[in-house]
Parts: sequence; structure tokens; C-alpha cells
Amino acid sequence: MMIKMTKFQNEQQDLLAFMTDSDWPYHVEDHASESRLAKTVESGWYTDRRETFWVMDHDEKIGLLVIHDIDDTIPVFDLRLAEKARGKGTGSEVLEWLKTYLFDRKEPKIRIEAYTRVDNIGMRKAFSKSGFVKEGYLRDAWEGNHGELHDALCYSAIRSDWQKGTLRPIKLNEEPF
Repeated sequence: MMIKMTKFQNEQQDLLAFMTDSDWPYHVEDHASESRLAKTVESGWYTDRRETFWVMDHDEKIGLLVIHDIDDTIPVFDLRLAEKARGKGTGSEVLEWLKTYLFDRKEPKIRIEAYTRVDNIGMRKAFSKSGFVKEGYLRDAWEGNHGELHDALCYSAIRSDWQKGTLRPIKLNEEPF
């Protein structure tokens, strides 16, 4: 699949349709609320200190990428793919696009951080395939909308690794403490 990324232009109806047509089992809300989403869009959540992009397959919106802290040197992001786009390598394509977009700009970012639930195997595979390094295991770090707690993982992509085409391993267990 060859995706195309297009800038979000506050298309509230498209966002409502996209977010309510799929379930989001690895996010705080597993099913999005239209009323909450409408308030979120109106408040500028998708644009204030963020850049948001539609993931496009031809003319169809199949995903949404929100880059948080876009003014910082170390942004984080949220990626959502429609159910029909999952498991097809789309996540890895988006992550490759994201690295180029953030590392190859006039004021490039130092690193991109990402977090996912431990049980989100599809996203973990996408991170690994696209050169993100698993850097940390966070216990009880992800709260679900019913109060349940999940462990999470932290991944990153580093600009210097991206430039050299290498992955510098982490030294998590170099010291026993």
C-alpha cells in the first residue's frame, strides 16, 4: 500500500465519522464519543501545539496521525488506523513518513518518542519494522476508560540513527540499578 499524508483542516464531520466508525481497543476510550469529539475539535485540540494529518489510501481517509508538542525538539504522537487498514503495513509506512517529516526539516527534531500498550502487538511490530527502538517498560502506566491499568512500552527514533541508517542499542541493563 502506498499512503499519502494530508494536513488536517478541521474537517469535523470527517473526524467524527472516522473516529466513531472504528473501535480503538488500545486507547483510553475504546469507542469515541461524538459529543466529546466535537468539543475536542472546537477547542483546537488537533491544532494547538500539534500538527494533525490524515493517512490517505487514494481518496479515502484510513488513519489519523497527531504529532503532539510539535514546537519541542522531542515530539510524541498518536496514530490511529481504521480497522480495515490494520495489519497491512500501513503503520510502518506512516512511521517512516513521520521520521522523514520530522528529521528532514529546517529545524529538525532530535528524537521522536512513542508509547503503546504492551498488548498492542501490531503497533509494536510497526515500531520495530520502522526502526524505532524499545527503550522502556512502564508498569501500570496506561489507564483504560473503565479504570483498568495496563503496562506500556516506550519507543523512540533518534535523528542521528536515521541519518546514519543505524540503530544505536540502549544500555538499559549496563548497571544493575
